[in-house]
Amino acid sequence: MFSIGDFARLGLVSVRMLRHYDAIGLLRPAHVDPATGYRSYQAGQLARLNRVVALKDLGFTLEQVGSILDEKVSAEELHGMVRLRRAQLAAQISADVARLRGVEARLRTIEREGFMSADDVVIKKVAPVRVAQLSARAVSYETEDIGPVIQPLYRQMCERLEAAGVPMQGPGIAYYLPEDDGSVMVHATFPVNLDSGEGHDFEVVDLPGIETAATIIHRGPMENVGPTFQTLAHWIEENGYQALGLAREVSLHCPPDLDEWVHELQMEIAKV
Repeated sequence: MFSIGDFARLGLVSVRMLRHYDAIGLLRPAHVDPATGYRSYQAGQLARLNRVVALKDLGFTLEQVGSILDEKVSAEELHGMVRLRRAQLAAQISADVARLRGVEARLRTIEREGFMSADDVVIKKVAPVRVAQLSARAVSYETEDIGPVIQPLYRQMCERLEAAGVPMQGPGIAYYLPEDDGSVMVHATFPVNLDSGEGHDFEVVDLPGIETAATIIHRGPMENVGPTFQTLAHWIEENGYQALGLAREVSLHCPPDLDEWVHELQMEIAKV
């Protein structure tokens, strides 16, 4: 038997925590001296203590911890919970980092207000092209919603083209179609030389040309595209045009270092 102090040290918790677990019935001492009220614990109770702390650190409430322990959760089940929680935390961290980068990008846009040059905007005609594509829905057109959708689509598209032995005939092209509920259909495509009727685990479609497109080069991560879009918007308005739909993104250079990425934004326009 161990005193509460010794048991706390062995379990790497505080005495105060053990007293709280006792008070709520989560971990009762093996013996309580009726005269002194001193609590004593057995070594075997460390197993339950370890489960309590692990589950609490996974984000469960103490009430939930008690219910889980009453169901005799196994070590393997605990490992599964840990793996799931790790994945959830990793996703949350990625989302928070992306959100922070988005805020920084908007701050840079604010700082550049009044100093943005539209000299790099070029009007041109974009030819139609046959593409292989994969599509998925994003809940909105916000960068933090688009990124987690378009990036996996491009990876899958590359893998499927390679597996099918189909060479890419040009850079990737992303295009977006807004839905009535505010969501966006995201399309990741690569130009290919295929008949549209051939059987593959991707679509083969003809991407229409754009008669008049205002184009601009964006350098760096796409999550920092805000200032480039703002420059394009100013040019469109100042030159008497209106934008038609959402911009296409042509991936001209996408090395591992995101700061070296180069994309061309193509916005269909028409005279007001």
